[in-house]
Amino acid sequence: MNILVHGNALLALAAAVLWGGGDFSGGMGAKHAGGTMASALRVILVSHASSFAALLLIVWLRGDRFPQGAALWWGVGAGVMGGLALMCFYVALSRGAMGASAAVSGLLAAAIPAAVSAAAEGSPGLLRVAGFLVAGAAIWLIAAGPNAEAKPASTDTIWLAVAAGVGFGIYFVALKMAGSAGVFWPMATARMGSLSTCSLVLAGMTLGARRGVTEARLTRAAVVWALSTSVMDTSGNLLFIAATRAGRLDVAAVLASLYPASTILLAAWMLHERPTRRQGLGMVVAAAAVVMITL
Repeated sequence: MNILVHGNALLALAAAVLWGGGDFSGGMGAKHAGGTMASALRVILVSHASSFAALLLIVWLRGDRFPQGAALWWGVGAGVMGGLALMCFYVALSRGAMGASAAVSGLLAAAIPAAVSAAAEGSPGLLRVAGFLVAGAAIWLIAAGPNAEAKPASTDTIWLAVAAGVGFGIYFVALKMAGSAGVFWPMATARMGSLSTCSLVLAGMTLGARRGVTEARLTRAAVVWALSTSVMDTSGNLLFIAATRAGRLDVAAVLASLYPASTILLAAWMLHERPTRRQGLGMVVAAAAVVMITL
């Protein structure tokens, strides 16, 4: 049992590292594509389409059976919620209040699966509950660091961040429920849902806008970043599904939600963006939370 607990935590932490890298690549891809919501959606679609193609190849080579019943619908539902959450999140980020939006969505994304897991699997224990709270503080410190260019968060922006966090939280739970179909098919069916959702929204934006949306183009650099996002985000999702199969959902979701630390470290390494003292403190607090949760 102790080995499973540690395996659960290690897989979730690996997912956090890859998710953070995927977010960094996705942000770079959207920037190279024009920095608009339409360009961000195009990057998401390229990333998820290439991911879906690779996953289909894997399940075909493995001979895995197509999921039926509840597992199928949980997977598709996860993709729909994940796609909607991504769109709300990008809109919130585009309004300038990036720190507050990331912090609110990250906290809810961790809290909802933790609550569901506690209801379904019982209390995780006092030390882990304390670790979850410490992890929540770490997420806030890391994601909501001061930014001189940030705009005050409006009520609408906060509600978008809340919607994104709720969507991500439901996404985590739905992936766990779809895990009865294995590891690869739940992710493939989730991509079916996200591709359908994002395609419909982008089509609506393109038809409804006279200028801007139709002019957005994916450069070669944007495509490369999108493919990088595909590799890291898909790998992170597969590791998260494996983590939920190896142990408790709350442990997997809370530890995986520490992914902003990975994004910040990559920005510091590749873009020479120096982390703030608050973010540095958040990373130390995150390390303490990991110890408390895995003991």
